This record gives sequence, C-alpha cells and structure tokens, in this order.
Amino acid sequence: MDRTARQQLAEHMAGEVTMSDEPGATLRKWREEFDVTGAALAEALDVSPSVVSDYESGRRDSPGIGVVRRFVEGLLDIDEARGGDRLRQFARVLSAGFESDIVHDLREYPATVPLRRFYSAVEAREVAGTGGGGPSRLAGHTVINSIQAISRLSSEEFYRLYGQSTNRALVFTDVTRGEGPLVALRVVTPTPTAVVLHGLSEEELWEHAPRLANADGYSLAVTEEPLDSMLAALRDLP
Repeated sequence: MDRTARQQLAEHMAGEVTMSDEPGATLRKWREEFDVTGAALAEALDVSPSVVSDYESGRRDSPGIGVVRRFVEGLLDIDEARGGDRLRQFARVLSAGFESDIVHDLREYPATVPLRRFYSAVEAREVAGTGGGGPSRLAGHTVINSIQAISRLSSEEFYRLYGQSTNRALVFTDVTRGEGPLVALRVVTPTPTAVVLHGLSEEELWEHAPRLANADGYSLAVTEEPLDSMLAALRDLP
C-alpha cells in the first residue's frame, strides 16, 4: 500500500474523530467500517476489550490525539495484514476527491459481476430494464448520498463518480422519490449500466422514473435494505 495514501486516510479518519461531537461513536463507526471486532482491535492495541468499549461508548473521557492515533493505526495495521482491501477502498474515494459524506463506497471489481447477482446482494427489485441491449455484468459500483452529490458536485465531479468504468451500478441513498438523481444523470454522459435508488419502494418511486431509465438505456432498481446491511453485502462482492 502506498504510504502516502495510508497517511492521507489516517489523517482523514483522525480528523473526523477529533472534530466529532461524539468521538466515541465515530471511533466505533470506523472500526465497523473496517469490519474489525472490538476484541481484535483491543488485541492489536495490547489493551483489554473493555478499554475499547469504554472509549466507544463514552464511558471514558473523550480520547486525546494519542488515543485516536493508536486506534486509527491499529485499524489500518489490521486491514493491511488482511490484504488492505478496506484501506484501498477508502483511499480510492479520497483520491477521487470525494468526502465520505458524499461517497459511501467506490469499488472496482477484480472480475465482472452479473447484474442479477448485484441486485440479489442488495435486495434490489428492478423496475425498468435495458431491453436486453445493455451489459449484463458490472465492473464496479459507487454508493452516493444523492442530496450531497447533487448540491455540492459540478457536472465534471459528478462524472468522476463512475470511477474507472461507466459499466457500473450507481446507488443513490437519501432519496425520496428519485427524480433528483435521475434528472442529474441526464446531463452526464455516458450513462451507467444500472442505477439503484435506496430507501424507497416501487410505490414511492417517481412515476416518470421507469420511462426515463428506458429512454436513457440503463437498468433501474429500488431497494429498502438498511444502508449498513447493504454496504456490508457490497463488501463481499464479487
């Protein structure tokens, strides 16, 4: 792993914790993002599991910069020992110029994944297809907070959400009916292979959404899977 990328990510994590109104909860968030148990982190830090639990729950005083640094370095060390998957994932998002409140996840797959398998993983239901003419496999995915992306990104920055390939699924969270991200996609070419609107049912979907998807040639799906569960399922792809 590029040491500069690791340092950049470490600084981002530490800054988020120290600026948080609930630093313990933010520490816990990052530990869970790296899929590390409290016991595993405690072992890496050579402390008892209760120490990790006390900091995360707020039972101990707010952690100082030394404690935060140890937590962050411990998580990064564990991830690197496992192959560095999470570190590369977060570093990729940061290097693309996005903050974590805009992009929850951005990944390229080592091998393409069938679109149906992707939909199954995130409990998505397709509401408009590509008529058999579009790709049936994905090369990656990006999970995006729709409100933050639409309000803060330029069209050029929006295009960077595609990562290395437009043959991917763009998953938009924090949507109400879906018109915002679907209209925004009309000004960005080319279109992705698939769009997933997270947090709404077919009944809540904007009535013009399927027609727009068919006109622009991408598969459109909705999912009501909880965000944390969806992100966990995506971490296991492909």
